Amino acid sequence: MKKQILSLGIILAMLSCSTNDDSFEVTNLQQQELLTKSEINKVIKESLEAKGDFKWSEQNVHTIWSALKHGNNILTIGYGNSKTNFERSATSKNIKDEILALVQSLERTSSKSKNEIYADENINVLDVKVTNQETLTALLNDSRVRYIEPADYSFFTSDEQQQRSDSSGSSGCGYSQVTLNSNDYRTVVPGARVPWSFDAHKIPQAWSYSTGAGVTVAVVDTGLSPEQRWMNQYFNDGYSSGRTVQKYGTFVDSWWSWSDNYDGVNDKCGHGTSMASVATAPRNNDNLPVGVAYNANLVTYRAVENVVIDDYHEKRGISEALTALGNRSDVKVISMSIGSPFSIGRVEDAVKYAYNRGKMIIAAGGTSTSFTTWYGVIFPAWMSETVAVTGVKEGTYSKCDVCHTGSEIDFTVQMQRRNGTDNKVPVLSYYNGKENYVGGSSVATATTAGIAALIWGKNPGWSREQVLQKMRQSADFYPNKHSEYGYGNIDALKAVQ
Repeated sequence: MKKQILSLGIILAMLSCSTNDDSFEVTNLQQQELLTKSEINKVIKESLEAKGDFKWSEQNVHTIWSALKHGNNILTIGYGNSKTNFERSATSKNIKDEILALVQSLERTSSKSKNEIYADENINVLDVKVTNQETLTALLNDSRVRYIEPADYSFFTSDEQQQRSDSSGSSGCGYSQVTLNSNDYRTVVPGARVPWSFDAHKIPQAWSYSTGAGVTVAVVDTGLSPEQRWMNQYFNDGYSSGRTVQKYGTFVDSWWSWSDNYDGVNDKCGHGTSMASVATAPRNNDNLPVGVAYNANLVTYRAVENVVIDDYHEKRGISEALTALGNRSDVKVISMSIGSPFSIGRVEDAVKYAYNRGKMIIAAGGTSTSFTTWYGVIFPAWMSETVAVTGVKEGTYSKCDVCHTGSEIDFTVQMQRRNGTDNKVPVLSYYNGKENYVGGSSVATATTAGIAALIWGKNPGWSREQVLQKMRQSADFYPNKHSEYGYGNIDALKAVQ
């Protein structure tokens, strides 16, 4: 995998090969010592604690330069003729060329292509190689530049990256398979298992009015397991029929920024499979957990390696997935049980791009591991263009053991039992015909995406705002909004009546 520590010799070799004017760079580094990752992360944390967000463009050149050097010298530039001009147009193409020409002159390269790494086709985002500090200063002061960000700076240490890759169940990757406690589900015809949490939200009763038929739900996550046949060739089975499952991949598993070798569509984490299962798993006679919208179409994207959007290719992967889904007229609901502790410009642009095309983007409010307990509601869930969801314990408004809450939360889902077991929500496992438990704001998000599909299936001509308003009206606290739990738990039956 790419997230392994390179030897110091290889890193030094990479940096020495990437410079165009070694003497210029050395002079700058001698003037001011680079900040360490710990020092940069301290700046990030202080901003998050004080303002609830962190933006690179609000930092001084030295901080950005240090982060850039820790991230292979790759700089993301958001450009446009105004701060809100994020969609590509003929005018923005000219601005892009002008920005590249500026970078070329400051970087002292022979052509613009020497600096350009990637240019998005849908949004005004450009990735370039920057090796001179003066380039950052010029870009920060350029009115055509909306923001700049060190594209490949990783907030997490190598130990934390490994932990979030290995964590299972509620907050990360996992290939577990378990025997479900019989108290955590009940069986309905023709032989499907209804998770306890579905009954808590009256989802089975809502099936008398809608099963999500005609609606397409997209899950942007770690992909879909090729081994779980009930999410592949048996997706149409039993009471689930006439629907489609499509799989795409926008994630590049490589250290090299210039690589376009996409890693494929298959889940190599387990998280994406679980989320797709919660939202759309079939209702059949195989004694396996059913999904909320068991007749909805499914589109999955392998856009990240695991649940935290952290490295360059993950940021690109999410952005590419969202803009592609924004361009699809059939997709109504986008479920994102992933996130970052602070905003990412290109992902923010992509969320707005999809939102402007009528998509309902449902995002996880945040699930903690041992190194993320200080976060509030995470990005992109805190964006006004998303519907933020978190998890609560059964029968209470007490957040789940690892869930985040805050004023940005819109809805909650009961996903942690209080019957002495603390079990989470039954889902299909990564492996064929097997089951597992998942929890956190992740499963809450996918459940809410399924409920939105039920409402849209009942009312196919409705707009996003009409569906969202029905969700609000069907929740516990409406017309008020709780300071930590939003409108609360949705009554799915009430939502489709």
